[in-house]
Amino acid sequence: MANPYNTDLDRNPANYQPLTPLQFLERAASVFPDHVAIVHGGLRRNYRDFYTRSRQLASSLAKRGIDRGDTVSVMLANTPAMLECHYGVPMCGAVLNTMNTRLDAAIIAFQMDHAETKVMITDSEFAPTVKAALEIAKVKPILIDYDDPEFEGEGETFGETEYEEFIAAGDPEFEWFGPEDEWDAISLNYTSGTTGNPKGVVYHHRGAYLLAQGNALTASMPKHAVYLWTLPMFHCNGWCFPWTLSAISGTHVCLRQVRQKPIWDALADHGVTHLCGAPIVMSTILSTAQADKREFDQTVEFMTAAAPPPEQVLANMKAAGFNVTHLYGLTETYGPAVVNDWKQEWNELEPAAQAARKARQGVRYLPLDGIDVMDPATMTPVPRDGETIGEVMFRGNVVMKGYLKNPSATQEAFHGGWFHSGDLGVMHEDGYIQLKDRSKDIIISGGENISSIEVEDVLYKHPAVASAAVVAMPHDKWGETPCAFIEVADGKEVSEADLSDWCRQHMAHFKVPRKFVFAPLPKTSTGKIQKFVLREQAKELETK
Repeated sequence: MANPYNTDLDRNPANYQPLTPLQFLERAASVFPDHVAIVHGGLRRNYRDFYTRSRQLASSLAKRGIDRGDTVSVMLANTPAMLECHYGVPMCGAVLNTMNTRLDAAIIAFQMDHAETKVMITDSEFAPTVKAALEIAKVKPILIDYDDPEFEGEGETFGETEYEEFIAAGDPEFEWFGPEDEWDAISLNYTSGTTGNPKGVVYHHRGAYLLAQGNALTASMPKHAVYLWTLPMFHCNGWCFPWTLSAISGTHVCLRQVRQKPIWDALADHGVTHLCGAPIVMSTILSTAQADKREFDQTVEFMTAAAPPPEQVLANMKAAGFNVTHLYGLTETYGPAVVNDWKQEWNELEPAAQAARKARQGVRYLPLDGIDVMDPATMTPVPRDGETIGEVMFRGNVVMKGYLKNPSATQEAFHGGWFHSGDLGVMHEDGYIQLKDRSKDIIISGGENISSIEVEDVLYKHPAVASAAVVAMPHDKWGETPCAFIEVADGKEVSEADLSDWCRQHMAHFKVPRKFVFAPLPKTSTGKIQKFVLREQAKELETK
């Protein structure tokens, strides 16, 4: 029998349009044209002009033959141009590829060739690296220079036109077009590529639309929120916040670099309400010289990913006026898609019990259909006992389309109808997940599995430890043993024996690191510790 609710009730232009976050900017410019959309140094740009310039960018790209499915790569800092590219590039049907500004020429060349880059927009600061990449790359894109007035160093220009000239040549009334299908690609983001070549993660308009709104709901962002850009916009499209802010008609406060005084000035001068970043950003904020700190009245929502912040850092951030929320996700999930939603009754718990709750990654964002911890061999959920380790898996509309030109990797990632994250974790009885390690970071010592995260949690509780990372070190007898790399807190002293004793007091003896190395930790441009570098260093250390 036919379903009567489907009979003669078809999709048509009056009742169906593909979802796209590009609509957010058009609406903000229509409803709040004079509201300040972007602050950058002395620049104040309202939504009317933000929308107009994005349309001009789309128009100029279209005039140069850029069409649906073409890739526009950008090498830009957190600047107004980067925000305009998040709209103007997809407004002509093209796909935005935001490149990590810390990459070397060889990786940039690989990504441009793999993406078949048609246009390259480059900040003058990063031009020397891009120029070197183009000498290696096979593609010959249209080159556009961006000269940011806030850049104080000496850059280089080598493109055929300058960004402002390119914008000015565009039609301010350009009739931009959305996707033909909300499944169409909106952006391309490459994984870190720590082993082999990086993979190209493809986002679609539907996912970007949904996660952008999910950000606002998760972060409790009100209309006209003020967001400070301490998170690189090249990282997962800034966790989709370039689109979120238009949805709430908020204000972007751009920062080229994460520096202490400009952060505090922005908090006080612009009334910043929200910001995101890795734990290193919190350390940067807290370690600011007293003379550079400013008073502000608002409570600032700080959203952080990576490892859970240590108890003392959370306490210090709260005292400084910040409320920290812990998030979790991957490039393949448009950035964070899991939040440690705090329950009011947990405020009554003892500090140690509260810290245990805060160490969890949490529960799914509203736009995410499902998250679970599963046995990858049987594809069945592990017991909800907080102890049984399985692989964290995602399912829903904010999971990537797949890996560009890599069907085998895509098929492997989606085996069994779930996205396999490669992260190992446990599921607690109340449905909150907690990471235990990356599958490649689990240390197997004498047949026993040791979670590097568990060892790091113990080390972070020592008052002299500012940062810690634990990796596997080869061992003739046990196969592997933990090796800890430590950054000591300013003004503190601690020895290898001190930390070994500390660990023995707080964990099983077989989990205690056999080696402690005191040195600065290598980090990515987003503040994540590069464990693959440390694993190579650990291989060279003499085992005992």
